[in-house]
Amino acid sequence: MCGYTQQTDADTTARALLKDSDISPKHAREICRSLRGKKVENALVLLDDVISLKRAIAFRRYNKLVTHKKDVGPGRFPVKAARVVKKAIEEAQHNAEYKGLDADSMRIHTISSHRGQAYDFSRPRAHGRSGQWKRERVHIEVILEEVK
Repeated sequence: MCGYTQQTDADTTARALLKDSDISPKHAREICRSLRGKKVENALVLLDDVISLKRAIAFRRYNKLVTHKKDVGPGRFPVKAARVVKKAIEEAQHNAEYKGLDADSMRIHTISSHRGQAYDFSRPRAHGRSGQWKRERVHIEVILEEVK
């Protein structure tokens, strides 16, 4: 993925792209699915609750052997991924403020995660430890739009 997945009106939207984050792609996908379409302030509250283990993220796709949580069904607390997604949303919010948009009345138009740098198994590695290039990477894309 080189850039953004959607073309948007630059006058009413703000975007942020976080590349090569060291988080689980499955956790990132489920967080993005649960935040899509929400107002920014509600999304940030949800992510704060996930980080403090108060509210779980519902896992709809990757839920084999996942225990049920209260009011959610199968769910987990992906704290590390929630911190990274929160950072991406805050960056998009700062971009909106810089452009002169009302950052308080924004909603998440697009939020998606894509797998980043692929594994490199062609190079020999020492046994028993994993280097930086063998971890999973994720790109997070956030597009916010003003609510009229």
